[in-house]
Amino acid sequence: MERIAGWWDGFELWVAGLPFIPQFLVVLVGMVPVSFAIAFLLDRGLRAVFRALGRDDAEPAPAVAAEREPVGSGVR
Repeated sequence: MERIAGWWDGFELWVAGLPFIPQFLVVLVGMVPVSFAIAFLLDRGLRAVFRALGRDDAEPAPAVAAEREPVGSGVR
């Protein structure tokens, strides 16, 4: 665990020592995928919980109407 903490401290110091624009880009490249992954996992997890509780927003599939003859324009 100390190796991971030491590596993380070194990484933080490296990022903190960068100028603003490269620092912003490094954080952006790291945080955008992590944020999307967290949002995706939360969405899937909460959807499963709500479905299990019977509180999902899914509407029932509409009944398929019987096929009818196409209606013409009346012009012959």
